[in-house]
Amino acid sequence: MSSGTAAFAVPPPSSSPAANRPYDPRYDPLVAADPGAGRAYAPTWWVASAGTPPEDDGPLLHDVDVDVAVIGSGATGMSTALYLAQEHGIRATVLEANQAAWGCSSRSGGQGQNASGRLKRSQWIGRWGLDTAKRLDAEIRCGFENFRHLTTQIDCDAFDGGHLYVAHRPEKLPVLAAEARLMREQFGYGTRMLTAEELRREYCDEREAAGAMFEPEGVGIHPLKFTFGLLRKARGLGVTVHTSSPVQGWQTIGGVHHLQTPGGVVRARRVAVCTGGYTGQALSPLLKNRIMPILSNSVVTRPLTDSELQATNFRSKTFLTDTRTLRFYYRLLAGNRLQIGSRSAVSGADAEHPVHLKLLTDAIARKFPPLAGIDIDYSWWGWVDMSHDMMPRITQPDADRTIWYAVGYGGNGVSFSTWAGKRLAERVAGADASRHVFELPIYHSPLPFPNVLGLVESRAFAPFRRIGQRMLYKWYWLRDEK
Repeated sequence: MSSGTAAFAVPPPSSSPAANRPYDPRYDPLVAADPGAGRAYAPTWWVASAGTPPEDDGPLLHDVDVDVAVIGSGATGMSTALYLAQEHGIRATVLEANQAAWGCSSRSGGQGQNASGRLKRSQWIGRWGLDTAKRLDAEIRCGFENFRHLTTQIDCDAFDGGHLYVAHRPEKLPVLAAEARLMREQFGYGTRMLTAEELRREYCDEREAAGAMFEPEGVGIHPLKFTFGLLRKARGLGVTVHTSSPVQGWQTIGGVHHLQTPGGVVRARRVAVCTGGYTGQALSPLLKNRIMPILSNSVVTRPLTDSELQATNFRSKTFLTDTRTLRFYYRLLAGNRLQIGSRSAVSGADAEHPVHLKLLTDAIARKFPPLAGIDIDYSWWGWVDMSHDMMPRITQPDADRTIWYAVGYGGNGVSFSTWAGKRLAERVAGADASRHVFELPIYHSPLPFPNVLGLVESRAFAPFRRIGQRMLYKWYWLRDEK
């Protein structure tokens, strides 16, 4: 870190924090200055069924000096803090704007896939070549196995039943079959194709399905219970977790980061940013315009009756995603509730429009006709951290600044976020210097800016991303459905 003084944009701090301020359904990280302080959880099934949240250290109430500050208490932030303490003897201070695990960890689909980012392994080969793709696969597979092991240690309703990638139209089957063959022959996975009849007989009667690819690697979890478990483990090792403590201003003075919260300033020698889809534009210049927050809507039905279970032939809680670009993800949860989610609204201002709920209820009726019109007990949405090249970054973007981040999972962070936290902890602790794994693309470069027509990165294009997103959504719908 340079010894001079660097000042980031510092919005005026809000009043003193208070727990359980009302949930703001229209919050949008692309336009809001910060996510608030002490806001209540979104009204999700995960929040309703997670039980009493674990103890935290409450709002920061005075200035404090720390070695490492972690911003964000989701799965990435809590695993970063956990591994810093467990493997490097560093007791980090975690700063959370609202409640513990308030963002993705209390709103995601809970589908732990052997993946990270939006690109498939065939696309890795196209972008970086087979050798790099194989090394990246080995890294992400390690991350998945680490996640799988953690789900056996944390009570999180884990179901280790693999993943079904469902062809929603017949013309998608050759693409899936080619990917399955590639994963078997080049990467050694036990992927296999299922006919529509096999899918309906062995897993569930999904009426849209033309067939499916089955991957044995996949663990569905209760994401909030899982992150609560990480929090308990981390605090047991001396980690401090301050809720209702958003970073509302950031200055770097003499190599020390001064993080302004409503209750005091955290002076930190090192900072790890783990804010996912809730990364505000004003947090740091190193992240401004680097993430495109994408809304994902989700619903959970009332419990299915025995006759409904028989009519839909649900024989497994293995999770499913379909081959739409704006994919649907769905599964039967513990307690026999159906969960389904998808991308829908473009902006927070539009998130409450009933058309987005209808998108999901219509999908239930198409995929599982016996459940048409079923009561929806829980409906919510949350922000996904999409990077502009569709892959995450776990990196120090500027070698002269003691700032690191792990973001950009693109909706595939349930399993990889804990491994990203482990790798981020290594980097923050300075244990990454001689590790060849950090030469992989997700580790050795910063998040890119938006690209223009796939040709050039451009900061100037950033203000127009939402316009482009609306056009893309219309094109994706036409391509997927027509």
